[in-house]
Amino acid sequence: MYKDLEGKNVLITGAAKKEGIGYAIARKLAGNGANIALADLADAQENNPLLTSDSARLFRRAQELETDFNVRTLALDLDVTRPDSVQKMAGVLAQKFQAVDILCNNAGTVFGVPNTIHAYDDQAWMKTIDVNLHGVFRVSKAVVPLMLKNGGSIINAASQAAKKPPLFNGAYAAAKAGVLMMTKVMAMELAGSGIRVNAICPGVILTDFTRWRFDLEAQFLNATPDERMAEKCKEIPLGRLGTADEVASTVAFLASSASSYMTGQALNITGGQTMEL
Repeated sequence: MYKDLEGKNVLITGAAKKEGIGYAIARKLAGNGANIALADLADAQENNPLLTSDSARLFRRAQELETDFNVRTLALDLDVTRPDSVQKMAGVLAQKFQAVDILCNNAGTVFGVPNTIHAYDDQAWMKTIDVNLHGVFRVSKAVVPLMLKNGGSIINAASQAAKKPPLFNGAYAAAKAGVLMMTKVMAMELAGSGIRVNAICPGVILTDFTRWRFDLEAQFLNATPDERMAEKCKEIPLGRLGTADEVASTVAFLASSASSYMTGQALNITGGQTMEL
């Protein structure tokens, strides 16, 4: 337990999927007594299995947290690619929570994969960059003013793909590498305001996103999803996939005063698959 998280106000983007990292973070922080604002895309137009597209699910997740942990919650429809949606979300936050202590920029997805750089569809490339990189910029720009009075912690979700280039997923890797540099810039700029900014770089974490990826890779490589998972585990020194809860534990550490002398860092959560800084 991180006692200093009790009563803190948290915003987590990309947080509505029950098996996702965002919701695992929400449960971990709520379990430490934090109030949680869950934000996610509740009405996606694209036919993308990684997007939420369900406002009822978003509200259920928020209600579950309130019931299970006796904390205040908000469910916020958010499209990180639309400035008007981001500003509307920030306005509701300001009205309901007044201030934000912890921001977790977790929203992310991919379009147009698998594909090589020279064959990547332009629109899919731009959309992937917009969600994963520009979305962090837009949300941070809107929410940081709510953090300036009290200070706090920002945790940006990057990926081991930001440090270790993946095949056929260039837009996502480029966007996440950008998130790492944005994290360092924000850490420098906000240190004087008492706001720490760090990033997490998860490796292969067992979520619906990963299962979708294994299904896709299996089709591409003429294998089964289980075979792809077994092959991936061979590449990981610890010999297994990570869990969303393990990622959430790292986020709780970065959100709390236990990491009070850390800013501008990018922590690997990869089972040893990525060991570089």
